[in-house]
Amino acid sequence: MSFNTFGRIFRFSTWGESHGPALGAIIDGCQPGLPLSETDIQPFLDARRPGQSKYTTQRKEPDQVKILSGVFEGKTTGTPISLMIENVDQRSKDYSEVAKSYRPGHADYAYDQKYGFRDYRGGGRSSARETAARVAAGAVARLVIPEVSIRAWVAEIGGDAINPDNFDATEIGNNPFFCPDLEAAKRWEHLVDGARKDGSSLGAIIACEAIGVPAGWGAPVYAKMDSEIAAGMMTINATKGVEIGDGFEAARLRGEENADVMHPGNDGPRFASNHAGGTAGGISTGQPIFCRVAFKPTSSILTPVETINRDGEAMQIVTKGRHDPCVGIRGVPVVAAMMALVLADQKLLHRAQCG
Repeated sequence: MSFNTFGRIFRFSTWGESHGPALGAIIDGCQPGLPLSETDIQPFLDARRPGQSKYTTQRKEPDQVKILSGVFEGKTTGTPISLMIENVDQRSKDYSEVAKSYRPGHADYAYDQKYGFRDYRGGGRSSARETAARVAAGAVARLVIPEVSIRAWVAEIGGDAINPDNFDATEIGNNPFFCPDLEAAKRWEHLVDGARKDGSSLGAIIACEAIGVPAGWGAPVYAKMDSEIAAGMMTINATKGVEIGDGFEAARLRGEENADVMHPGNDGPRFASNHAGGTAGGISTGQPIFCRVAFKPTSSILTPVETINRDGEAMQIVTKGRHDPCVGIRGVPVVAAMMALVLADQKLLHRAQCG
């Protein structure tokens, strides 16, 4: 049994492989009557699309989405929405060596052990290419939560973090790193390009904020807002950690320092801080929902690394092909999409119980 579906009421399933003819998503549970067309989805896919700069993979995919079902006369019908994105620039021959041996850090060995065989072309389902379908589904989810504004950005690459004092949201869309700190973006040009030229890769940390989430979404214990966000983010290929609010930093604070002090306000409490990241007891407080997601360095690199082949023999491997020197960069629209998908589901869950 495999699991390709996420969500409880607003659910989406992704399908397809990195080097198959196409990939896509099926969305179920979307309410009827929402205006939806390909033009509502395409801008988010364009933000994630490969080959837009030398700092990402040079695979040239237009990522043009097609709506196959669930929309009639420009509005959702309440039936499953099927989305398809064709693959047009595969180079499967680049993976001939991968068929015989395992790339350390990739899912090659694990897939072989689970299924007895694997699609080695680009990693199949374990490829970050799968995330295009999530971004398309996330665009639909945003229609369900028009009261919420979501933004994400790269907060750190290769251990080099932005300066919070330089944060400028208008800069996020002005550079190839989705970076709100212009000085950091300039440093990252040399950092990422250096890793690329060395045949290596870098990790990154993505920050994401959702503003406008009303108090009350989420549920105690097993459907906490925190746990649903963490679960959603951890399903993204190459993610290795999630922090909600201050995350691990909260463990270094005293109780009075960590408390999000409340004062009377005109429309509910006025919070003095947001160490908890907009949740308490797994339920939204009305503050911005905030998380950080850690992406590991891309496992497919040109630097020779030691490994074994399918016969268990020692060898070295060099992964040819076109790969992101920092996969976290294009992870920004994916993280934002997963936030939208979680929040859409949480909104409908809240409405189902509380009206």
